Amino acid sequence: MKRVYDFLKSAETYYLATTEGDQPRVRPFGTINEFEGKLYIQTGKSKPVSEQIHKNPKAEICAFKDGTWLRVECTLREDDRREARKAMLDAYPDLRAMYNEDDGNTEVFAIENAFAVFYSFIAEPVIVKF
Repeated sequence: MKRVYDFLKSAETYYLATTEGDQPRVRPFGTINEFEGKLYIQTGKSKPVSEQIHKNPKAEICAFKDGTWLRVECTLREDDRREARKAMLDAYPDLRAMYNEDDGNTEVFAIENAFAVFYSFIAEPVIVKF
């Protein structure tokens, strides 16, 4: 899990794929946080991505950096605890211009049942499950 966290953190931008009905939806994300031994992402409840995740929590994450790319197949589970939201916003203080752990909009999701694969053109794939 740490290797996935480190890669996503250093890549700064990753792409989250969800579905809306039968249509794939992909958008850039930049938040990744480790809290209580799990990886978390953050969004706002008012965004379409939130509704998509609640309807179908299966998602994929993809990132690329320095000739290596990462794909993470996972399930996203909302963690509605204030502590989880606060930990995310403390890790990304710039987000506090738009979000607050008590605003009723900030939402964090734990990444669960993850099957992550690191790929490159010069090495064998590396699999990480968490």
